Amino acid sequence: MIWVTDKTGRFPQRPHYKPEELDYECQEIVSRFLKHKFGTVKLPISTDDLTVLIEQDTSGLDLYADLSEDGEDIEGATDFFKNKEPVVLIKKELSGQPWREHRLRTTLSHEYGHVKLHAFLWKTYRPKLIPSPGWEKGPRCKRSTILASPQKDWLEWQASYASGALLIPITYLRQIAGDFLKEQGYYRSVMTGSSEADILIQRIADSFDVSRDAAKVRLSQQGYLSQEHPTIPLF
Repeated sequence: MIWVTDKTGRFPQRPHYKPEELDYECQEIVSRFLKHKFGTVKLPISTDDLTVLIEQDTSGLDLYADLSEDGEDIEGATDFFKNKEPVVLIKKELSGQPWREHRLRTTLSHEYGHVKLHAFLWKTYRPKLIPSPGWEKGPRCKRSTILASPQKDWLEWQASYASGALLIPITYLRQIAGDFLKEQGYYRSVMTGSSEADILIQRIADSFDVSRDAAKVRLSQQGYLSQEHPTIPLF
């Protein structure tokens, strides 16, 4: 991680992470938690365990929050404080409707990304920049940016990337995707939209209990899905 100027104006400076730094940091967080609880890394991490993980690093997790005042498209939020840990808020419809389980999981991991990557920024900078009684409204996260966000919005991009890295840890992703590519006879990737891509996306979705959209984003980030027909090795 290096410090760079925050062009969004939120902070004087902000952290810049390489994707591989986020990959291994998030994998370490999940692995450490699961090994402590089960003695081994047992994936996929369950939704209940994901909430316990979040509760360990926050002062509150509200799974049934009313976020309607922030906009109908807001599904998660994190509030920050001077003298205590953040509070994570999840739109009540996600927790109250079982068919939205995958959306709940990605939203939980996205907000946890804000907690782990950004809480120290509010403690360090925001009390000095904006006088307050000790609390400040933090990121309000839209459904459209939970899974993937433009890099120009670094705050949301980092949390979105962390969401995928927490739910689909890099080493295990590489193992499953690598085995699949060997089965298919490809070196590094399969073509987006192909039958092979469809199978790989579903395999990742099933392995980590995430939506196909989340699996596709993660595979694309890691270069396993190509816009061009990949080279087939000659045997």
